Amino acid sequence: MEAEMAAAAAAKAAAQTAEKKAKGGKTKLVSKTGSGIVRQWNILKMMVPEEEIPQFVDALYWLNYFPPIGVDHMKHFGAGVDWRRSFITTVVNPYYDAFIRWQFNVLREKGKIKFGKRNNVYSIVDGQVCADHDRSEGEGVGTQEYVLIKLKVLEPDHGQARHDKMKALLDKYGEKGVYFVPATLRPETMYGQTNCFVLPEGEYGAYFVDATDEVFIMSARSARGLSCQSHSVDTYYTKEFGKIECLETFSGNDLLGLPLKAPNATYEKVYTLPLLSISMFKGTGIVTSVPSDSPDDYMALKTLQDKPDFAAKFDITPDMVDDFKVVPIIEIEGYGDASAVFMCEKLKIKSANDKNKLTQAKDETYLKGFTSGILKVGPYAGEKVSVAKPKIKDEMVAAGQAHLYFEPESRVVSRTNDECIVAATDQWYLAYGEESWTQAVKDHILDEERFNSYDPIAQAKYEYTVDWLKEWACTRQFGLGTFLPWDKQWVIESLSDSTIYMAYYTIAHILQGEDNLNGDSAKSPGGIDPADLTDDVFNYIYRQAPMPTNSNIKPGVMETCKKEFRYWYPMDLRVSAKDLIPNHLTMALFNHAAIWDDEPDLWPKGYYTNGHVLVDAEKMSKSKGNFLMMEETVNKFSADATRFACADAGDSIEDANFSRETADTAIVSLVNEEDWITEAYSAEGMRICDESMNFMDHVLINETNHAIHETERCFSGMHFREGIQKGWYEMLLARNEYRSFCNDSGIPMHKDVVTKWCEALVIMICPVCPHWSTKVWAQIGKSGHAVKAPWPIAGEVDKLLSRQAKFLRDNLRSMRQQAGKAKKGWTKCSVLVTDSYPEWKIDILLMMQDKYDNGFSADFMKHLKVWCKDLPDKKLMKSTMQFASFTKREVEDVGPVAMETTLPFDQKSIMEDSVAYLKSQLNVERLDVVKLDDPDASADIPDRMKDNVVPGKAYLWFH
Repeated sequence: MEAEMAAAAAAKAAAQTAEKKAKGGKTKLVSKTGSGIVRQWNILKMMVPEEEIPQFVDALYWLNYFPPIGVDHMKHFGAGVDWRRSFITTVVNPYYDAFIRWQFNVLREKGKIKFGKRNNVYSIVDGQVCADHDRSEGEGVGTQEYVLIKLKVLEPDHGQARHDKMKALLDKYGEKGVYFVPATLRPETMYGQTNCFVLPEGEYGAYFVDATDEVFIMSARSARGLSCQSHSVDTYYTKEFGKIECLETFSGNDLLGLPLKAPNATYEKVYTLPLLSISMFKGTGIVTSVPSDSPDDYMALKTLQDKPDFAAKFDITPDMVDDFKVVPIIEIEGYGDASAVFMCEKLKIKSANDKNKLTQAKDETYLKGFTSGILKVGPYAGEKVSVAKPKIKDEMVAAGQAHLYFEPESRVVSRTNDECIVAATDQWYLAYGEESWTQAVKDHILDEERFNSYDPIAQAKYEYTVDWLKEWACTRQFGLGTFLPWDKQWVIESLSDSTIYMAYYTIAHILQGEDNLNGDSAKSPGGIDPADLTDDVFNYIYRQAPMPTNSNIKPGVMETCKKEFRYWYPMDLRVSAKDLIPNHLTMALFNHAAIWDDEPDLWPKGYYTNGHVLVDAEKMSKSKGNFLMMEETVNKFSADATRFACADAGDSIEDANFSRETADTAIVSLVNEEDWITEAYSAEGMRICDESMNFMDHVLINETNHAIHETERCFSGMHFREGIQKGWYEMLLARNEYRSFCNDSGIPMHKDVVTKWCEALVIMICPVCPHWSTKVWAQIGKSGHAVKAPWPIAGEVDKLLSRQAKFLRDNLRSMRQQAGKAKKGWTKCSVLVTDSYPEWKIDILLMMQDKYDNGFSADFMKHLKVWCKDLPDKKLMKSTMQFASFTKREVEDVGPVAMETTLPFDQKSIMEDSVAYLKSQLNVERLDVVKLDDPDASADIPDRMKDNVVPGKAYLWFH
């Protein structure tokens, strides 16, 4: 069957030449859209001399013009790329073209590619399926199936002049049948129809449908789509694809008050009524009304019944609305047998203008109706709605009471500015919905040992897409690309031919080499003729097949290619954009799983996806003055400052924000640090002996070790914003604190400490700012390039020392505030410290030690509240909660030592070693340290001052 259908399609398209397809033979059609051309011209003006723009009418000119510029700009940006492996795709590159032909032959051999008529998003202007990358709007949008319910138009019975055109139409076509065809997603509810709605100011037409020999009343937009769809396997709705005859036009007002015969309805006759919220850009512009289960329908009908004056504005008479009561059809537990009425009353919806409440009511009733509803009427009474729905749909279609109709899930516009429809076309497609194939990919992405998505939101998108992705149209009939090897009237579309090209990277430097984007065989480093790249050759390189014995390619070259592939694969990481998750990235998983089905260890191991780029928190726009191109940005800010701002733009899947202020600040910061590091390295008089290392020397080494570990963790997880926070900003803060301590204490910095800090900083920022790092690396006497230097060696972080440093830092901050509030008249100040907690805090710490087991449970704070109820002094509850919460954070930061009932370090010693530093920072001349646990030393200190002191929290006493 497949072969016959393929042969039929080949005969139909035999007149179309390959050359015409490759060059995009629809160019004239594009000009008819006008605005698309103007917009493209303006975009090109930003990048191309205006006199050169006309040459871009040739699609091949794009391939020759932009790729070399892209390479040049990326080099200026400092991208670490092996340019020997760069290439362009499509038939223009004979090496890559051969690779894609092999890939599709393998997929077909494995039964993954099929042929048949399928519904796809389609551009009538382009004359072909509109794949994701062919769209200017609506990427990722699929098709939605609707059911057209046929409400037969009866002879007008109210003598209204506005029905004259319909009478004439009925006189001529009444025997064939004239039908309103509302599109619905809920055919099982047709038992509850009470009327039909149209938009009074809407524009409708009467369209002749050849397949049924009937007339359908619908919007022009929906008729256009219907004309491209199949009525049955071998028959379209119209004789000519994309063409449908309009017999008459109507305004919505012309259709109001018409009597209709609705299939499956309880009422023998219903009427056409006005609904002002109908969108003419969705469905057919006609809505059949089921007020029992649709809150919108219920409120619209109720408004007409309760407000005769409103109905009269549209010449709707009482008998058209008053006799039509809600028909219960679905029983939902907790909602009754008229869920729409129940929800409108529950939410106190007063009119059809309560949009938000109506949306809430609709979402809830539709979900509950489908998942929990039980039909009360019809042949399937007693069955769940979810079970009965497909049966009712199939029976209505078989009886000629309904037809299937498809639309894009939301608006899709092609790059030629054509609003797309859904069309049933002969098509080669990848059968991604195949159960075993889908399950294999799903198992892969759910295994954290085999696949890393780096973000839970991205992971959820992959899981959804794997289930959602079904038959994918993989070919089109013109445009750039590789011709389908067994059916050359088709061109493989751009997403389908880019699913395993990561494997091509592994051997591209042997086939093409540097400065050979187009694949000129004369420049091939391996001396390979593209014509010799047969399927047998690729199967040997990629699929463990035997080496072909009759190949013109040297065995040694083939063996090298195979070794290269086996060395680099599997792909550890692919960095891409989040909008490619629903297509390219997930398709790459499927295609790897198909081609290497017997070697799952070769499937992709990780994808990192980012959002789009904002500039200064706004979408890039020329009119806003924030439109930036890479070369322009590098020239303005330098490559490293641009890269720094990119790294700081954001870590998540959400849109990143490139801040020009950050780029400017980075320039200053990089220059300042370069000066300080080079000066520090050449400075004389630094301390050099290990014996001379003081508390703050050890602190800076410890903080540097911590930064090295944390930056490595961040960069490994693709969190570059957090990485530069740890490896740059926090490193500078630690150095500044150390420098201040040394200056204020009147002691030189330690050379070994400064050296470790400088070298660590230079290497940690190197992935972000490689040019700066390489320059500074050389200035401090290091050989080689910084980009090739190993990651800094970090010792184990001393958490106790971190806690001691935090003790000094936090108390200095607190004492600054106290000094600023001190009253005049004091002559001396004392730092008060203590090792003793009050009894109630010791109780809390002991309780927390008991609850701690390599961490606190998720419901720890809940248990704490219960524990607090037994406190003898209820006034302590708030303080207890605050102290426990603070201690819990401390434990998460420094470990269980934070719960010890006595501090594991000497507070007085730290403060005394830092007196000179404290005096300078606090701007005081006389300062001493007093330990309250010493009764003699603390005898003269007032109790109100002592009450402010607890272990870890000193207090500054002015006296």
